[in-house]
Amino acid sequence: MQKNIIITLLVIAIVGVSVFFLTRSLSSTEPVVEGTNMTATDTNGLQASSTQNQLLTNGAGSTIGKSVEGSDIMAYHYGMGEKEVLFIGGIHGGYEWNTALVAVKLMNYLKENPIVIPASVRVTIIPIMNPDGLNKVVGTTTGNFTIANVSTKEAKVVSGRFNGNNVDLNRNFDCDWQAIGKWQNTSVSGGSIAFSEPESQAIKSYVETNKPVAVLVWYSAAGGVYASNCHNGVLPETSKIGKLFADQSGYPYSESFDFYSTTGDMTNWLAKINIPAFSVLLTNHNDTEWTKNLAGIQALLNYYKL
Repeated sequence: MQKNIIITLLVIAIVGVSVFFLTRSLSSTEPVVEGTNMTATDTNGLQASSTQNQLLTNGAGSTIGKSVEGSDIMAYHYGMGEKEVLFIGGIHGGYEWNTALVAVKLMNYLKENPIVIPASVRVTIIPIMNPDGLNKVVGTTTGNFTIANVSTKEAKVVSGRFNGNNVDLNRNFDCDWQAIGKWQNTSVSGGSIAFSEPESQAIKSYVETNKPVAVLVWYSAAGGVYASNCHNGVLPETSKIGKLFADQSGYPYSESFDFYSTTGDMTNWLAKINIPAFSVLLTNHNDTEWTKNLAGIQALLNYYKL
């Protein structure tokens, strides 16, 4: 009988130890961040609970789509406010690689200085809308590159303007869309139909789902701030925030981009669906002009703090 008791105790001990380690293993695969009912592995800020910790939105990333060649198109989220301000870089990939870098600089700045984001504001940054075009020129689909990685071959740099289907993504949106668009004096593909490209589809889906209060899109190179318009006049809010950004950054402001006719432009499509949007064109293709842009960004965020 004593032997049976010993065996029973051993079995109980073995079961208890097994349960302990199994429970510990399960909990360690999905740790819960203190102060939130959301797991640390759920980094999609769009689905975060209302009680989530500020730290989880400080650079949390979500995949909003895929490029033609299968690269992720990422959006990064900062702050927890109801008013979403959206910043987009890299629509022209490696041809305008500096627009991706200025977006990455903003990401780093907000991660290091989360206090600058008003409580009412949520910032989303899509740093590289055209990862395939960027890869052609700098050899990566992410913002982890420097000017030393940029190709010195002009033809390759120009090719980086287009996506994997050789479409100019800024001619693929639904405002005056045409299959053949213009870039300066060059004819470029606008795609088979408006939003034919997965990259522009990703932006369309994100914007229509989240309805940002304002959108800033970086391009290069003309050195100015340009309002959006799709035949309905410039939205009053667009004029207000565009002029504010220009005044604080030092860029000149214009109600229209009239260097040449553009079809399928992204910011003009945003105007068509009544979302305030403006373009910031960096002065050249090599510099981020970070100090100027930071001044404009700070003014824009403060504008939406109430």
